[in-house]
Amino acid sequence: MNPVYINRFIRFLIVIAVICASVLLVYYMSKITYPFIIGLIIAFFMNPLVDLFEKKARMPRGLAVLISLMLIFALFTGLITLLIAEIVSGAEYLAKVVPRHLETLINFLELFFAGQIIPLYNQVAGLFKNLDAGQQDTIMENIQNVGSQVGTTAGNFIQNFFEKIPTILGWFPNAATVVIFSLLGTFFISKDWYRLTSIGTRLLPNKAKKSGRTVFTDLKKALFGFVKAQATLVSITTVIILIGLLILKVDYAITIALVTGIVDVIPYLGTGAVFVPWIIFEAVAGDMSRAVGLGVLYIVVLVQRQVMEPKILSSNIGLDPLATLISLFAGFKLLGFLGLIAGPVALVIINTLYRANVFLDLWLFIKGKESKNT
Repeated sequence: MNPVYINRFIRFLIVIAVICASVLLVYYMSKITYPFIIGLIIAFFMNPLVDLFEKKARMPRGLAVLISLMLIFALFTGLITLLIAEIVSGAEYLAKVVPRHLETLINFLELFFAGQIIPLYNQVAGLFKNLDAGQQDTIMENIQNVGSQVGTTAGNFIQNFFEKIPTILGWFPNAATVVIFSLLGTFFISKDWYRLTSIGTRLLPNKAKKSGRTVFTDLKKALFGFVKAQATLVSITTVIILIGLLILKVDYAITIALVTGIVDVIPYLGTGAVFVPWIIFEAVAGDMSRAVGLGVLYIVVLVQRQVMEPKILSSNIGLDPLATLISLFAGFKLLGFLGLIAGPVALVIINTLYRANVFLDLWLFIKGKESKNT
């Protein structure tokens, strides 16, 4: 066999082995270092604000990091407080309105049972009486089996629910620990950001520095663009919902629009988690005009999201709209809801590696040639 092909095959196996080992290393290391990975991500996005305080306000780096963390924490705390206050206010409003709608729902169910279920039951009972004894026994046995299965399933669900309560309660101390270590990690990583990046740069081979710098710059631009795109999509959704609710003269339109806009971040479900139950409730309560109006508003929001998302994502992260659409669909089919976020991120990483000639360098290594970047 030709020695050239043997060497290429060996190099190919080396590349595959290094990639697999790196993925496994990252996977297992992330299980024990994820608070610091969270801290690294927060520090990455917070770094421009820290640089602004450090350079414009001439603050020491540590003080700039501390103030940035306090501002971000205050912002999230304020948003959560505002949201809780609005939820309490909305709950008071619902406490006045729900009893009236509940009475309407009960009347609807009474009429439905009287007009539909009871006549159907009488027809089925008549048919059942006309059957012979063997057929009646078979039907009763099947009904008992179904009832037994439903009872077993319900019992298992209740048992599993109560068994998971200690796990859920035990999650809170763990979550508090993760938050504390993530915040501490964020502070120290952000404080020593440039020293750490300098150390990382020195550890890289000279051949990989240029490609690594290109990858980091493009990823930084793409990730910030992705966050900007999501913020833009949520803002558009919130404004459209607010306008629609004001036209429909819905109480607490601003609060509902803000909450629905935040829910829109949830992949795939999005605004449907709010609109679908609401539309069903209004239809059952007898307010068909509002149910139709909410249905039209939901369709408008859904269509604009599907039309605008590929365009806005592609314009902000520098990807082709068709490729972005394919990554959204492929991510959803492979990973479900999470894939709608992971798909475009994976596409960004692949595109960045391609632009940095990483794939070309690997191919040249396999072929046994020197990279064009050297």
